[in-house]
Amino acid sequence: MHRSRLYAIFVDVPAEHAGPAARFWASALGGRVRPVAGEEQFTAIDGAVDGIALDVQAVDDEARYHVDVETDDVAAEVLRLTGLGAVEVSVWEGCHVLRAPGGQLLCVVPVQSAAEVFTASARVWE
Repeated sequence: MHRSRLYAIFVDVPAEHAGPAARFWASALGGRVRPVAGEEQFTAIDGAVDGIALDVQAVDDEARYHVDVETDDVAAEVLRLTGLGAVEVSVWEGCHVLRAPGGQLLCVVPVQSAAEVFTASARVWE
């Protein structure tokens, strides 16, 4: 048995567009721009979506969106999602990057949110 939940939505943009994109999404959704200390490729948009992190991520690739699923058992969640048809693409710093059957990227990560948030909103899988 393990638990998981949608943790974050990432707006992936080419690095040169990260600043304007972060300001746009913060203004569009009523959030606040916050650089993420130690992870310069990320800019958090605090307060934009209740219960879900929203970040702009500077990437060396084309613009896209991806989601992160947080879990208390990464291996079990990767196995569950690949059993549903996702394909593992890579592993980066403990993050398992998968491609859903529709082609969208998603990452499976260890729990990132506050314990009370995870406990209150995670689904239980057997």
